[in-house]
Amino acid sequence: MKTALLLERLQNQLIALREQATPLMGHATLKPRFDRQLFRTRSTVIQDYLAEAQTNLDELRHAVESEQQEQVAWLAEHLTEQITALHREITAWPLRAWDSASPGLGKWQRKRLENQEFERRLFEMKREREVRLNHSETLEEQQLLMREISALEGRIVRCRQALDEIEHVIERLTR
Repeated sequence: MKTALLLERLQNQLIALREQATPLMGHATLKPRFDRQLFRTRSTVIQDYLAEAQTNLDELRHAVESEQQEQVAWLAEHLTEQITALHREITAWPLRAWDSASPGLGKWQRKRLENQEFERRLFEMKREREVRLNHSETLEEQQLLMREISALEGRIVRCRQALDEIEHVIERLTR
């Protein structure tokens, strides 16, 4: 009885996720959304992840009917992790507008904005470390802060290089 109730709950959660994801079904992302251990599919479309979760639920039902306890335990835990991840992704999707796979100029402009924000945050972190360095009293703390500043400078250089590459792509697209 408990098992049937749990299976029904999992099915209801998948149905609810599918309804929440309806506006996102056609949107692809630049990279796969989830870790390879969580979902086998390499798709970038949410619909394929929901389909895989449904397949796992069907396999779980079959394992319950066949009384395969180990497989039931593993599938139940795995499916729960998948549902949790899907829920998080669907909830956070509006925050990831820059990650859509729309072609052309819009995608590169979003990448430029994203990298500019990274660069701004890196400069802010470096400035904060420099202020702390000026007020630090111990040699150990000064050395640590100098290493952090050096690492941040390297990250800023790489960020600037990425921005330059993006600018070149945008320039080619707008010719």
